[in-house]
Formats: sequence, C-alpha cells, structure tokens
Amino acid sequence: MSATKRGIVLMNLGSPDSTEVKDVRRYLDEFLMDGRVIDTPLLLRALLVKGLIVPFRAPKSAAAYRSIWTKEGSPLIVISKQLQQALQAQVEEPVALAMRYGNPAPWTAYDELLQQQPDLEEVVLVPLYPHYAMSSYETAVEYAKKIHRKGKYSFKLSVVPPFYDDPAFLEALIDSIKPYLEKEYDHIVFSYHGIPERHVHKSDVTGQHCLKADNCCAVDSEAHKTCYRHQCIVTTNRVAQALNIPASKYSFSFQSRLGRDEWLKPYTAIRLTEMPKEGIKKLLILCPAFVSDCLETLEEMGEEGREIFLHAGGEEFTLIPCLNVHPAWVSALKGLVERAV
Repeated sequence: MSATKRGIVLMNLGSPDSTEVKDVRRYLDEFLMDGRVIDTPLLLRALLVKGLIVPFRAPKSAAAYRSIWTKEGSPLIVISKQLQQALQAQVEEPVALAMRYGNPAPWTAYDELLQQQPDLEEVVLVPLYPHYAMSSYETAVEYAKKIHRKGKYSFKLSVVPPFYDDPAFLEALIDSIKPYLEKEYDHIVFSYHGIPERHVHKSDVTGQHCLKADNCCAVDSEAHKTCYRHQCIVTTNRVAQALNIPASKYSFSFQSRLGRDEWLKPYTAIRLTEMPKEGIKKLLILCPAFVSDCLETLEEMGEEGREIFLHAGGEEFTLIPCLNVHPAWVSALKGLVERAV
C-alpha cells in the first residue's frame, strides 16, 4: 500500500453479550428492528418485533446460543477476533473489529484506530459478507457510513465490495472443502442464509429482472451487482466446478427463514427431509454466506439440520466449517483490502 495513513475495520454480524435472556432479547431487538432486515413500516415493525417476535424468540434463542457458547464467549466474536489478529500479522496498518449489532460498535473501532494513529487519513471497511443483500452487506455498510458521518470523523471511509466471485476467496473455499471430498459422500449442499423474495426485488437496480424468469440469474444483467441469489449461484458453481463435483452431486439451498412470507427457495430444512428418500444418505453441507462459524452454522445446521436429516433416514451428516482463520482466507482478505485502496 501507499504511504497514506490507513486503518482497517473488519465488520461482522454480531452476537449477544451473553446467553442470558435479557442480553439475547436486547440483541434480537436491535437486529430485528433494523428496517433492512424486517422492511415493514416502523410502527408495524415495532409491534411485530417488540410485541410478538422477541418475547417468544429470546428464550429459545438463548438456549440455542448456550448450546454453542464457548468458555471464551460467542463463537462468532471469538473467531472474528482471531481473524483480526491473523490479518494484523500480515499487514502494517492497524486492524480493528466492529459488529453491525451488539459489541464492539463501529465507533469503538474508529476510535481505536485513531488512538493508534491520530493522523489517520483513510479507513478500509471490510464487511465480512461475501454476497450482497440488503439485510447483511448493505445494512452493515450503511450503518458504518452513518456512524462515520455522525461522528464527524475526518478520515475517508473506503468499502470492500462483495467478494463472492473473488478468485482468492473462491480458492480459500475450495481448499477448505477439499479434505472432506476424500471420504465417500452422496451429495454436497451449499446452504446460504435465506432472504425474503421481496428483498431481491427491492435490490434489483433495473426493477425488471430479478425473479422475473426461471433463468434470470443466468442472463447477464446490471441487477447481478446487487442480486443475492445470482451471487450465491456463482459461488456455488465456480467452487463445484473447480472441485470437479458432478452436477448431480451438488446443490444450493437457503436456510433461516423467518415468518410466513415467500423466501428464496429451495429451503434447506425441507431439502434435508427429502434427500434421504432420494437415496442421499451421506451428506456434506457448508454455509458459504458466513465466513465465521456462528449460531446459523453451528446450531441451526450442525445441530438442528443434522437431527432433521438423520431423522428422515440419512446416515452421515458432515458440516464443513466456515473459513474462520484458514490461511488461504486470511491471504485473500489481505488482497481484498489492498485492491480496495
């Protein structure tokens, strides 16, 4: 990099401060009140979130967090800190950590960088989301920008774009999957975090492409720059093709559906019940929308998904870990930062 005084902020989703119901409730309230997550008018959103969803969901979510919590704390926070340290070992610029929800907040990261480098000229923000979605990448970026404006920070804020098709990121995914293909398996599922179909329509910059035809993701369009479904398919196909996985032995699906609206399909939970009936008994599954293992990977897939598949007649269920601090991923991350400036 040049002589410009820079800092780096890695920004992930976030986690409750503890598994206590009150902390989980506070976290869920912040998360679900985000208008880019539940995109209904504020009053209706408040009634739904504060009156219905959080009171019933908090105790169940607290129990789910307890099942994956470590003695160091939340897996997502612990792994994110490890990633911060791993990247710091490869770059000269100071690296700070921020979360979209919960702690540490973006202003904490900005202030930390300024303490280390008072004459800071630029901060490179790295949203740790490979794919563009208004409820993940977009909300993280807009929140970081809002804090930057409100804090009247003098440094420039540069943002790393979605990296779903970045060669180094894909190579890191490929390297992380390879060892699991050495054993016998029937099928591998790329399970992505789901989003409502209306979010895909809202993110369509053309207003007339996404989900308008069965093959919309295969037809070149300006909409693909912000189309979550298209980007998930690209990641899936490029990784599978690089690993020479036959088309019949891999698929993609979407998990974590909330509410009754139509979300992107197929739904992972439903496919897990169907696959054993199709002769798929030995399953590999990974969650490429997440770079750090978290509740959605460790509990939703590693525990709930496993139970669903085995109960339906499956015999072997293997969850491939997220990239976490895989050396190839750390190197890819360094490259993403360098290209952003």
